[in-house]
Amino acid sequence: MKLSRPVSWFLLAFGAWSWFIWISFVRNLYKDGSGLAFDDAGEATGYFWVHLLLAVTSFVLGTVVGTIGLRGVRALRRERTDKG
Repeated sequence: MKLSRPVSWFLLAFGAWSWFIWISFVRNLYKDGSGLAFDDAGEATGYFWVHLLLAVTSFVLGTVVGTIGLRGVRALRRERTDKG
């Protein structure tokens, strides 16, 4: 399958955006002072584990989607240099 240039760049940007957003979220999750992520004893709560699982899943999906976009961009550049 051949991806168009806009689709390739969109997928690459989506992957990068996903990493940026979820890294920020995980940092904030660890710094949580509201009592949602950690109880009074400092132990992680169900809220913490569920959101950490969401973040890890998003990292994996963002990496896969970004890699597809990167491969599409590289293929288009290779194709342009082969023709030129």
